[in-house]
Amino acid sequence: MKNIITLFLTVVFSISLLANVPNAEKNILIKLNQSTNGSQWKVKWDLNAPVSTWYGVKIQNDKVVGIDLSNNNLVGTLPNEITDLKNLEELNLFKNQISGTIPEKIGKLKNLKELNLSFNKLSGTIPNSICEIPHLNTLMLFMNRLSGELPNQIGNLKELEVVSLFNNELSGQLPASLYELKNLKELVLSSNKFSGQISWNVEKLKSLENLSLFDNKMNGHIPYTIAKLDNLKSVNLAYNSFSGAVSQALAQKEGFNLTMINESGLAFQLEVSSNAKGVLAADE
Repeated sequence: MKNIITLFLTVVFSISLLANVPNAEKNILIKLNQSTNGSQWKVKWDLNAPVSTWYGVKIQNDKVVGIDLSNNNLVGTLPNEITDLKNLEELNLFKNQISGTIPEKIGKLKNLKELNLSFNKLSGTIPNSICEIPHLNTLMLFMNRLSGELPNQIGNLKELEVVSLFNNELSGQLPASLYELKNLKELVLSSNKFSGQISWNVEKLKSLENLSLFDNKMNGHIPYTIAKLDNLKSVNLAYNSFSGAVSQALAQKEGFNLTMINESGLAFQLEVSSNAKGVLAADE
């Protein structure tokens, strides 16, 4: 009986190895391997072996649903063909040396839930088509060389919970639609070149737990309504050009720093109001 079970498991395992993705998807993976210097990866692919054995590739029902090649010494650019992996749910290329731009048609990945291209050398803008990925939950592009503004329609990503874009060269004002992301838990935009004000609509971000706009070029008054966000644990708005006073409730949040930068580039401290809401409450 034991031998029969062993034989059965061996057959099942063999079949799983033989199971393969369509040639079209396999060719896209090979293109990714070639365009990122696959011969020098830390963990290499044997292109003669079944795709199911390739490191970091997740397959379900003979379809590629996940690619996780984080910290694997990928050097080169992302092929445009990667946007044709229609069933992809996760693309994690964190901490490599990928340069070039994010594929313009990234929005074709309609099933994508997690996109992590952080800690690379990507430049250019964030494609507008990224706002066409309906189930995107996590957007992590921090520590690159991205520039330009946030896509205006980012508010279309209703399932978005994490936006982490710190340490880039992004600029412009925060899109009005950003404040419609009711499931957003983390908004980390620090060390960029964002300008303009924080909208009073920030109070719509009911799920927000972490807000970091540290080291940008933002100005105006800090809405006291931020302190109304019950789930908010950490706030860092320092080293901008905000003015006025802040409420005690906000000043007491974890990570809050009163240090700002004036027009002359000199540091100054915001005042903390004794008013429960803050001196700007009447401006609501």
